[in-house]
Amino acid sequence: MSDAIDILRIMKMLPHRYPILLVDRIVEMNPGEGAVALKNVTMNEPHFMGHFPGYPVMPGVLIVEAMAQTAAIVVVETLGEEAEGKIVYFMTIDNARFRKPVVPGDALHIHVEKIQSRGRVWKFKGVAKVGDTVCAEATYSAMITDQDAPKA
Repeated sequence: MSDAIDILRIMKMLPHRYPILLVDRIVEMNPGEGAVALKNVTMNEPHFMGHFPGYPVMPGVLIVEAMAQTAAIVVVETLGEEAEGKIVYFMTIDNARFRKPVVPGDALHIHVEKIQSRGRVWKFKGVAKVGDTVCAEATYSAMITDQDAPKA
């Protein structure tokens, strides 16, 4: 297991920026195998204005995106600096299940585990938890490209 990865390092690894950067910290890293990330859910996130007024709930698609970003960090940490800032595309999302709403104030811990990797294609299982309660889970695959993300 490696040490934690902070937001400044994450921003070097991923091309995502506000409001779509959904990983605040990596709390556990096992390069080539998996990681645990932290997403602090706050009321000032833009999706809460419309999802849902009076009852803010983090959209499930954003929880899956947080899983994917955590997996992308695993891939970049495994492949090294030449993979930093590369665009990664979803290929599949399977068996997505949403068990409990995620709301402002929650500390969402995203657990990802590599199922397999073949060349540029990686497959992961993700589980998102608040405390010991599973809120969402999915299996997904993505492909890392040679393409650098454009600089903003």
